[in-house]
Amino acid sequence: MSKNTPNQLATGRVVSLDVMRGMIMLLLCAESCHLYFALKALNPAEPAAMLVEQFFHHSWHGLRFWDLVQPAFMFMAGAAMYISYSRKLEKGSSWEKNWSHILNRSLKLFLFGVGLHCIYAGKLVWELWNVLTQLAFTTLVAYLIIGKTYTWQLICSLGLLLLTEMMYRFIQIPGFDQPFVDGHNFGNYVDTLLMGKINSDGWVAINAIPTAAHTIWGVLAGKLLISARSASYKIKMLTGFGLLALLIGFGLDVTQITPIVKRISTSSFVFASGGWVLIMLALAYWLVDVKQYVKHIWIFSVMGMNAIFIYIFFETVGVQWLNGTVGIFTGGMLATFFGISTNLGAVITALCTLVLEWSLCYWLYKRSIFFKL
Repeated sequence: MSKNTPNQLATGRVVSLDVMRGMIMLLLCAESCHLYFALKALNPAEPAAMLVEQFFHHSWHGLRFWDLVQPAFMFMAGAAMYISYSRKLEKGSSWEKNWSHILNRSLKLFLFGVGLHCIYAGKLVWELWNVLTQLAFTTLVAYLIIGKTYTWQLICSLGLLLLTEMMYRFIQIPGFDQPFVDGHNFGNYVDTLLMGKINSDGWVAINAIPTAAHTIWGVLAGKLLISARSASYKIKMLTGFGLLALLIGFGLDVTQITPIVKRISTSSFVFASGGWVLIMLALAYWLVDVKQYVKHIWIFSVMGMNAIFIYIFFETVGVQWLNGTVGIFTGGMLATFFGISTNLGAVITALCTLVLEWSLCYWLYKRSIFFKL
């Protein structure tokens, strides 16, 4: 399996992007298998408890590791889109010819996102909070300006963040006139118009607007990584802009100008999370593409190559059927015959389910079966 990696490096493929995408999907898959909930239920002592807590979204004002996963997902989508676009241009295609493909892909993402909420609810619902529905929007926005210069695209992304700030601060609706208060902000008001309801966990549909900056920044990163620039230049740019974004994001938060709130994707959150993603990409690029520490990266790559497929699988078949079925023959059986605790059995079940879903991706990879929208 690992023999494929040097070949990818030889052809100029940015393997670190595949690795990061695979890591993101593996983390999301572990969540769908309820691994983090199972670990938390063990009530581990510190510092393990603090570590486990990092795999849950912050309740409101603050930032945890798990809050970086969705921005990284959107960022990687932007990078992959640019690399695919550039290859099509090399083959004689054009922006206009590829536009219909992007529209079709976005429509599929949107429909899958809405459909997943119906599966979650067990009935037909109209909800737009899923990451896929938001990715459908951010993909269109990022593609509309994909051929522009670095500066032009960066200005557009900042414009989206400024627009977000203005909407939350200056559009005063009775009952929804507190910019950064759960249940009383402009995003909640828009949800009442779009869906006739407010998300009980504080998520809002218009997060798609500010998080489009993540997808645009992903496009810029993809453009940089496949450019003829030196590896050291690429790493310096990714790290430099990452640190700048962290400074801006946490600066806005510390000075109490705009709090870091993931659930409504405030501008400070977009900067802070985007900064961490850029630094993580710089590290992955240095380790994988420059230093070529590639012996075990296939563990992540096999899942990254079928990212959308495995996401839809574990959010549907996985949650609805596989998790429980595996539980019967793992945690349930161990509890019956060996008397292990329910909480420990849940951890074992989650790990076994995770391995099975990863194995599905491995099986597909070995047969060169890749599902794409």
